[in-house]
Amino acid sequence: MRHARRRLVRRVTRLAAVGGLLLGGTMVTRAVASEPDGTSVPRTFAASAADTGSELVARLGASRTAGSWLSAAGKPVVAVTDEEAAAAVRKAGAEAKMVDHSMDDLKSATSTLRSAPRVAGTAWVMDYRSNEVVVKGDSTVSASDWSRMTQIADGMGGFVRMERTEGTFTTRLNGALPLLSTAGRCSAGFNVTDGQRDFILTAGHCGPDGSVWFADTRGTQQIGQTVKQNFPGSDFSLVQYASGKAGAGAEVVSIGEGKGVRITGAADPAVGQRVFRSGSTSGLRDGEVTALNATVNYPEGTVTGLIETNVCAEPGDSGGPMFSEGVALGVTSGGSGDCTSGGTTFFQPVTKAMAALNVKMIVAAPNGSGQGAAPAPSATQSAIAPGEASPGSSAPITGEGAATLLARLADPKNAGPGLLVIAGSLCALVATRFIRAEKDRKAYRRYYSTTWG
Repeated sequence: MRHARRRLVRRVTRLAAVGGLLLGGTMVTRAVASEPDGTSVPRTFAASAADTGSELVARLGASRTAGSWLSAAGKPVVAVTDEEAAAAVRKAGAEAKMVDHSMDDLKSATSTLRSAPRVAGTAWVMDYRSNEVVVKGDSTVSASDWSRMTQIADGMGGFVRMERTEGTFTTRLNGALPLLSTAGRCSAGFNVTDGQRDFILTAGHCGPDGSVWFADTRGTQQIGQTVKQNFPGSDFSLVQYASGKAGAGAEVVSIGEGKGVRITGAADPAVGQRVFRSGSTSGLRDGEVTALNATVNYPEGTVTGLIETNVCAEPGDSGGPMFSEGVALGVTSGGSGDCTSGGTTFFQPVTKAMAALNVKMIVAAPNGSGQGAAPAPSATQSAIAPGEASPGSSAPITGEGAATLLARLADPKNAGPGLLVIAGSLCALVATRFIRAEKDRKAYRRYYSTTWG
């Protein structure tokens, strides 16, 4: 009877241990497979779309307004030319600033500059806050060319300002993740889709149609091929994935160190908005939008309609994504300076590029898992206090899953309890096996002691 009870105890212990292994394995699997909570970035205050400066400018018209921007507190400010327009702006909850020159005047000045003989190394923007057109010339512009452009500017009145800059305006050829080809080194911007195939949206100057891109310097890991390019004029291109699909994590852009930001939509930025740029050379950098509709005369040709910022960039960052609060804004085109001394960087707006290419942004699904396609380029992003904006919600980068998996296994909030159950079950199995083996050894000794006397 005593031996029967012992056998029963051993069997129950073994069954419990096996059950514990299964239970612990299930707990670990669920912890690893579950959606990581990431570092959930607090969202900042956003004004309603009806109160944004861009909508007020569109409603009041180019003859009565001269652009809009965000104040230091994130409130829309609209430049207006008459008191009636100013009253309409204030009624909508925005701030009005009286100016002398309308958007029509500013556009007329830029058209005159565009029709003049092209000078490489120059750029111009509409500075909404100063109500001026600012013409910039880098170190490659000769004294005679600069003098000729100054004469043109003087002939347009007192609202065109000439400004010399250090460095040179160059395309940033050479991202968040690097793209390599015989054409040079660029970066992946954002993943987009036409509903059947997936593509990388990147800078147009990175390479002509037919350029083949790889993820490694040996050319063994092919990413895809450029199928559409627009440069100069604009600066965007499509790289079609070799497999046709972007795969898991297509809605995430890399910001370095195995981290990424989920993209939830696409929009146009506002002057004064805080933005972030990611690139493989200089990593994650932030700054402010300083102007819109910029024209840059690169050595390779003229590009118009760009976003001007004071975010730094360096060769190797070309094509990389610019975003804020998880909203895609632009891809890196070019600029001057570097991340040691600072500088100016220009970006191709993603909304214009997607409209021209007839593609949609691949974005995070509303519940934060999986992928979706943005239905259409959205209006200007809601106003966010520049100093409070964040890149967006974080996410791990596909391809670095081993490190992420180990980190999550080690986290007691995730797989820790499951690992403890597995460890306890293994100890129980080993113990029952040891007890059984010890009993067999004793029985063996008794048997042979009796047999051999």
